[in-house]
This record gives sequence, C-alpha cells and structure tokens, in this order.
Amino acid sequence: MNKIDNTVKLIGDVKLGTHNVILPFTVLIGPLEIGDNNIIGPHVVIGSPGADTRNPRYDDSKSVIKIGDNNIIREFSAIQKPCYKDITLIGNDIYVMQGVNISHDVIIQDKSVLTATVALAGIVTVLEGAYIAMGVTISQRCVIGQYSIVGQGSAVVKNIKPFSKYIPGKPLSVNKYAIEKYGFQKFENEISDYIFLNKKPVSTIILSIINLFDKLHLESEKGLY
Repeated sequence: MNKIDNTVKLIGDVKLGTHNVILPFTVLIGPLEIGDNNIIGPHVVIGSPGADTRNPRYDDSKSVIKIGDNNIIREFSAIQKPCYKDITLIGNDIYVMQGVNISHDVIIQDKSVLTATVALAGIVTVLEGAYIAMGVTISQRCVIGQYSIVGQGSAVVKNIKPFSKYIPGKPLSVNKYAIEKYGFQKFENEISDYIFLNKKPVSTIILSIINLFDKLHLESEKGLY
C-alpha cells in the first residue's frame, strides 16, 4: 500500500509502486513512474514541463519521468519533464533535500545526495554516489563524476572528475570521505594518480567508473575541472 495525503494531486498517468509516502500538497503529473519505498513532499512538484526558453510551450504529454526506489525528495523541490531526450531519470537511494530544482532531461544515478537549494540546469548528469553541497548551481550539460563532492555555493560550468572534491578557487583534491564510505580504500593511490596526473587506473572496477565518465564527458562537449 501507499500512504497518500488527501491534499495530494495526481494528474494524468501516474504509476506508483508500493510503500510510498506522498506528503501534503504535493503534485504529481504524468506520464510519471515511481517505484517503491519513496518519501515525497510536502509541497513537491514532479512532472511540470521543462523550463526551456527555445520552446517554452512544447507538448510534454508524452514526456516521461521515472523515479526508482528508496528515495527521499524533501519539501518544495521540483522535478521537470524532459524536453530533448526520452526521460528525466531519478535512480535509487537518492536524497534530495529542501528546495532542490531538477530541470528537464536530468539524470541522477543511485546513492547521490543533493542538499538544500541545489539547482540543476537542463541535461545535467549526476553519476553514482555524487554529493552536491548546499546552494550549488550546475550549468547545462555538465557531468558530475561518480563519488565526487561539489563544495557549498559552487557555480559549476565544467565537468567534475570521479572521486574528486571541487571547491572554487582551490586545487582539485581527492574525496577521501567517499573512498572510505564506499569501500575504495585499496584503490586510493590509483584514484589519486587519476585526479592529479590524469593517469588511467588499472583496476577493473575503477577503470570502468572512469571510462563511463570519460564517455559522458566527451559527449557533453564541456570543459573539465
């Protein structure tokens, strides 16, 4: 069963899994698919059209948002439908804190954290385990690497390497917190060489992470911190 407050508005084709909690005054607009064990709201809007200046009145009737399992999406946050791609996608075990704006065509992979008042522009990709601190703004098409951290109040206009810590005005450093949290300690030297020397890792697990990021980085046509 789902626990849905009687003030919640479900508009259009909204598909819900089980054991979701939808809190007061939240608006869910289809086509929208939501998995299991999510907590959403209060005052969250999911499914509004993408805010796109090129085509602000585009037909969003077939524009899909998919949200996985075990996510928390806190009050006053908003998730927009895609404009240019097939989907806006929120994975699993993601924590979206208060007042976060997730624009059109965004992809957020598993275990990411977006803290209060983060704003993601359109077509941003946040890869697995990334942590985006309070008040960060991220420009269109940027890619935030796996297990990286973006420092509070940053204005991000380039891509951020996996396992790195980005703080404006400071050299890029290693996100040792994520390395310990996710059990990558034995690869720390390889990770450091990658971040500081651009040296490709040799371990399969780390190389696969870097290869995915590199592919998306090239496709984005953005710079790199």
